[in-house]
Amino acid sequence: MTTLPNVDTLHFALPTITELQTSAGKSPPTHPPRILLLYGSLRERSFSRLLSEEAARLLQELGCETRTFDPHGLPLADDAPESLPKVQELRELAAWAEGMVWTSPERHGAMTGIMKTQIDWIPLTVGAVRPTQGKTLAVMQVCGGSQSFNAVNQLRILGRWMRMLTIPNQSSVAKAFLEFDESGRMKPSPYYDRVVDVMEELVKFTLLTRDVSPYLVDRYSERKESAEALLKRVHLSNI
Repeated sequence: MTTLPNVDTLHFALPTITELQTSAGKSPPTHPPRILLLYGSLRERSFSRLLSEEAARLLQELGCETRTFDPHGLPLADDAPESLPKVQELRELAAWAEGMVWTSPERHGAMTGIMKTQIDWIPLTVGAVRPTQGKTLAVMQVCGGSQSFNAVNQLRILGRWMRMLTIPNQSSVAKAFLEFDESGRMKPSPYYDRVVDVMEELVKFTLLTRDVSPYLVDRYSERKESAEALLKRVHLSNI
């Protein structure tokens, strides 16, 4: 590799469809896709919760197993020990999930602190395990006024930071107080149709990637770093 002198050829790998198929294995998983839903409001009539519940119904009809985390009682990140039951519940759900749906209201032009706190409690790494890496993500928001995309744009940035595979589609529901009936069900509308689109796309991407996500997120820099760390440990053990 004379044209790339800075590349470590030992850890440089050419992506191939064969490697992808080998990673998938001969027996792809047959269990329903596991989707965790997070919402960002503690209000009694929370439109982000109602939208999240509507998404869960759609996901179940699309063949998924869903779980929703209730953020009531979750403290601010670093304001309580990690052993707190509410924190452990969230982390166990994050480890269980193969995909996620994050739904936040937009407050003062941004996602809510409730939404951010939940994500902040999910660690990037737990030992050798990355709880969110390679998992799929759909983002949605509810607006009190005209349609905005500030919250979903921020959620996308967080999804990238958490090394997730965020699907292209997204939902932003304007004047959310007009889009739900008294029983909490979403009314028929183009906004509802978009939610259907988003959930359908999330399921497809989850089915497509869940058994090959370790290969998809396998990185040259990390392979190289891991090898160097191993050599360093071996060297130290021989001193």
